[in-house]
Amino acid sequence: MACPHHVDGGSAREARATVRARAIFGALRLVAASVCTVALVHRLFWGLSSGTTAGENFFAYLTVQSNCALVVVLVVGAVLAFARATDPRWFTVALALVLTWTITAGLAFALIVWQAGLRGIRVDVPWSDQVLHFYLPACTALAWVLTPGHRGVPWWTVPAALAFPLAWGGVTLWRGPTIGWYPYYFLDPRQVSGPPEFLLTSAIALAIFAAVAALIVLISRTRRRGHERPPV
Repeated sequence: MACPHHVDGGSAREARATVRARAIFGALRLVAASVCTVALVHRLFWGLSSGTTAGENFFAYLTVQSNCALVVVLVVGAVLAFARATDPRWFTVALALVLTWTITAGLAFALIVWQAGLRGIRVDVPWSDQVLHFYLPACTALAWVLTPGHRGVPWWTVPAALAFPLAWGGVTLWRGPTIGWYPYYFLDPRQVSGPPEFLLTSAIALAIFAAVAALIVLISRTRRRGHERPPV
């Protein structure tokens, strides 16, 4: 039979290890938020200097909006990591949603660059675009999986993840004809063959959002099997 003193000592050591690990990941969240902010600022000035982005259109990109949300969520997450042994469920859901948007935006950007290459269209990709679309979402998702003390994500997060791209798309389609500009070519009626291509492309984009959200939820719940009951 184990000695109660040994059990208490072991629990205390585990608690101290958890606090240290949470502090480390809290610091990493702050670093990621800083990198994201620097990349956003660089991308803005790069777009202005190269003439590829008008200042009033910079925040119209889904990538920019989702990464701004990522900065806020990461800063909040850093505070929680320093102050608590576990993340509250609302924060885990919020981070899962933002990760869904940033990861999907990165996949969409990669597809756009690939299609532009097939059509012989040159697309310049500065380092800030690479950070915002590829490196930061991948590193943040990996850290999210490894961070101790975060909860499983409920399945209703999957349909909830579609709310932002649907709202963003509605505003973009309303704003586009007024200013004669769209952030992505497949939303521009002048660059697609017609409504069928637009509807097909939009459906594929929403399906990717849902698939990424479902994968994030599945990973969140699977890694806790046998340790705690995931939320329903």
